[in-house]
Amino acid sequence: MASAGGKPAVLLLRRVDATFHSALRARFRVLDLYANPGSAPLRGFLASAAADPDPPRAALVAAGGAVLVDGAFLDAVPSLRCVVTTSAGVDHVDLAECERRGVAVAGAGKIFSVDVADHAVGLLVDVLRRVSAGDGYVRCGHWPQRGDFPLGTKLSGKRVGIIGLGSIGTLIAKRLQGFGCVVSYHSSAPKASAPYRYFPDARALAADADALVVACALNDATRHIVDGAVLDALGPRGVVVNISRGGNVDELELVRALRDGKVAGAGLDVFENEPHVPPELLAMDNVVLTAHEAVFTEESTADLRDVMIGNLQAFFAGKPLLTPVIHP
Repeated sequence: MASAGGKPAVLLLRRVDATFHSALRARFRVLDLYANPGSAPLRGFLASAAADPDPPRAALVAAGGAVLVDGAFLDAVPSLRCVVTTSAGVDHVDLAECERRGVAVAGAGKIFSVDVADHAVGLLVDVLRRVSAGDGYVRCGHWPQRGDFPLGTKLSGKRVGIIGLGSIGTLIAKRLQGFGCVVSYHSSAPKASAPYRYFPDARALAADADALVVACALNDATRHIVDGAVLDALGPRGVVVNISRGGNVDELELVRALRDGKVAGAGLDVFENEPHVPPELLAMDNVVLTAHEAVFTEESTADLRDVMIGNLQAFFAGKPLLTPVIHP
């Protein structure tokens, strides 16, 4: 059902660039939470949207932000029948509640998998070879004053354990094979088609690895799946890379392990309280930090825009979603 102007109303609950915003406005009547600086808080914004003569039936939301799609959110805008999230992970969406209410949910699908896999391997190379730290060493003028930069360690031949062998984890594994790494993994169950050694728990995986890459979804079973015991099992020469969700790693325990030399380094794209990063991590030159950017390249941003708009158009046309998480 479209509004009087011929365009169906869509709640926009994430910041998008001008190109994305223009593409949305060309197709939908956009109710944008961030349209005006100092606009109403989320609760007031949702109440206003719900009172609209033509209330929105779809919402576009981001992961890791201020919007949690739960029962209270759906109560606030009872007209909603579709939620499209711009992430592959859906830990910010109460899927059971959406399914109970007949609300369709679409995610980003596999749009980001290649870029995240590339970023994960890049972080691992950076931490092991100390690329970022070496860059700082040169820029600060230490090379002529102090001589050669301390040695890093190579990736080739390392034993790398991957937590989560979904589309991203599988692509990471394939890239690591190109480096001659010995890949093993842990997931909720063995993958029949995977040629890698399976470990039934994360601690056993870490004990057999030189590096640990976290690539699993965040849920009750995987929250803090990398805890103090896993870090201790990884050992003082081990490295952790996390490109999944901050909550998959016990951040306090990771800081402790890095501070005490229980692990050698970390590459982190995600954090437990984004965008806030523990100050201890900021001071460590054996830690490489990026701003939850593994998913974003020029190419993936364009692909995301097309898929998000495609999902919304499919919903309003009564057609199957392009990247469904829940079929109502």
